[in-house]
Amino acid sequence: MKFLDQAKVYIRSGDGGSGSVSFRREKFIEFGGPDGGDGGRGGDVWLEVVDGLNTLIDYRYQQHFKAKTGVHGMGRNMTGAKGADITLRVPVGTQVYEEDNETLICDLTVVGQRYRLAAGGNGGFGNQHFKTSTNQAPRRANPGLPGQEMWIWLRLKLIADAGLVGLPNAGKSTFLASVTAAKPKIADYPFTTLHPGLGVARVDAREFVIADIPGLIEGAHEGVGIGDRFLGHVERTRVLLHLVSAQEENAGKTYKTVRRELEAYGHGLADKPEIVALSQADTVDAAERKKKIASLKRAAGRDPLVLSAVTREGIETALRALMSVVSEAREGEAQPVETRWDS
Repeated sequence: MKFLDQAKVYIRSGDGGSGSVSFRREKFIEFGGPDGGDGGRGGDVWLEVVDGLNTLIDYRYQQHFKAKTGVHGMGRNMTGAKGADITLRVPVGTQVYEEDNETLICDLTVVGQRYRLAAGGNGGFGNQHFKTSTNQAPRRANPGLPGQEMWIWLRLKLIADAGLVGLPNAGKSTFLASVTAAKPKIADYPFTTLHPGLGVARVDAREFVIADIPGLIEGAHEGVGIGDRFLGHVERTRVLLHLVSAQEENAGKTYKTVRRELEAYGHGLADKPEIVALSQADTVDAAERKKKIASLKRAAGRDPLVLSAVTREGIETALRALMSVVSEAREGEAQPVETRWDS
């Protein structure tokens, strides 16, 4: 299945049905009077979060969604049926924006969550509503109200506990494949990863979700390379694992390059808890490794972890470090908020 994390769609709720102009015509009722029924309400447009989806690819091939019009009213005081609703099913983490792609309408983060995007128009009154003492045979009825229509943007931001960031070929996909059951594409050329991937890691009988995104390069916030659009998929994470390859000539400079891109992107990414690690440590000798670690420590201001997905060096340590931050964040979110009543 192809990955699509942004789609523009057109929605329109149903028009309300028109009211009816009708009169009773029973044979032995001399003064029957009006009996026109009301029109039915138009259908609504809903969004619903469902399990099992991780892409918006369905909205690449269908962009127009219209609910049904309400049924018109009929004689004998029969009200028209409500128009059928239409439901757009989306994955967890979907955000909905107005046509300007800046104004947030809703953020859907829980399976089963529903949101009404557009309400159907009300049905019109039948002529029975217009009967008065001076007009006992009204021949007028209201038309139904029109539905709402709009263009909206659907934007998917994956929900994960930890995110992997770094330059292309920093070993992010290899790390994900080594600690989870995910099978990302791995090769020895830049930009092997073209779309985000998710995997569930397990350490000390506890689990958390890791998100891998395409690599960043200098100038990504200006559109260089793949750009920084995929950083949206690590906005919701609780901690970032910043991988710097031991094959980089200057590990400290590489670290600062990615940090600048995170700061340029904004949305709080630069302020998230970060664990720094020197990856692919098995590809250099001991002297070179020591040099890379010192360079990375000066740039990051902390001792980096040393990782090798091939030899499994440092993998468990990294997972426990990530799990520690994730667990602390989960406990903080689970604590009830104390309510104080002022006398």
